[in-house]
Amino acid sequence: MSLRKLRSKIDRLDKEITTLLNLRAKIALDIARHKQKSGISIYAPDRERDVLRKITALNNGPLTNQALEAIYREIMSSSLALEKQLQIAYFGPEATFTHLAALKRFGSQVSYMPCASITDVFTEVERGSCDYGVVPIENSIEGAVTHTLDMLVDSDLKICSQVILDISHNLLSRYPLSKIHKVYSIAQVFGQCRIWLQQNLAGRELIEVSSTAAAAKITKKEKYSACIASALAAKVYDLNIVASGIEDSPHNITRFLVVGRTDAVPTGKDKTSILFSIKDRVGALHDMLVPFKKYGINLTKIESRPSKRKAWDYYFFVDMEGHRDNPRVKKALKELEDKCKFLKILGSYPIGE
Repeated sequence: MSLRKLRSKIDRLDKEITTLLNLRAKIALDIARHKQKSGISIYAPDRERDVLRKITALNNGPLTNQALEAIYREIMSSSLALEKQLQIAYFGPEATFTHLAALKRFGSQVSYMPCASITDVFTEVERGSCDYGVVPIENSIEGAVTHTLDMLVDSDLKICSQVILDISHNLLSRYPLSKIHKVYSIAQVFGQCRIWLQQNLAGRELIEVSSTAAAAKITKKEKYSACIASALAAKVYDLNIVASGIEDSPHNITRFLVVGRTDAVPTGKDKTSILFSIKDRVGALHDMLVPFKKYGINLTKIESRPSKRKAWDYYFFVDMEGHRDNPRVKKALKELEDKCKFLKILGSYPIGE
């Protein structure tokens, strides 16, 4: 078949796709009206997960599942923007990894508000100026983000979704490697690129700043400097990627949380996050964990943090498989509540990735 005929087939398909996308958008608007009447949240992470699961199950190629999911992310983002102009708060200036995580979850068609601190993200959502917030919670190499854990203690916001992001670090600069005298980034990133820095930039000054985006801004203005940041930062701040993939571990993953004012409904593949405090006695923590074993609930994470209210008093953060409405999870949480000093359910949400 000739090139002209092949392109003609593409044009006909594009016409059909455009018609179908607009039909889908009209139905999405009808759904939005039903949600508004019922007082249901516009953003539904359970439905989002279900749509992505179904379209990947239907996929016979040659498009990869990842490519198809990216396309549908923007389709769903466009529908959300039609239903309500969502405002998403995230930690850090534009082009930080938290910004990338927010884009991965909500797409490019909603509005974003960068916040100077994790506290500010929670505040913007709590006061209603933003619908949802995106914050980092843990990195596979550097561990938990303690500021986020501390905010979850007192905030009334719910965890309604999570985002898993593969982290790839890049050295950005306007100069070649041999002319770089200073490198800017955040402490966690320097920690994740130690070996590469020792091998390639030994003796150069490493300067910690508030974010990878702030590092990129400085690098754009300062002579013979570089930063470690995302590929998006290179594009936003007009820098060259001098070296890519400089992280020490190829399995560098960060988990981010989406916080909002409403719970997510069960999907059948969920996790629940809680925090609790215990009475100061021998074997207390062991006793707290017994109900989970009793009801066959798998705990995927446990993290402790000082309560800051009394010396040697701790909160324990726990992630478990299952939704809070699951009968076995309900029973375990009820027994835990009877044993501990304080219990707070932070949210149930789709595992998703």
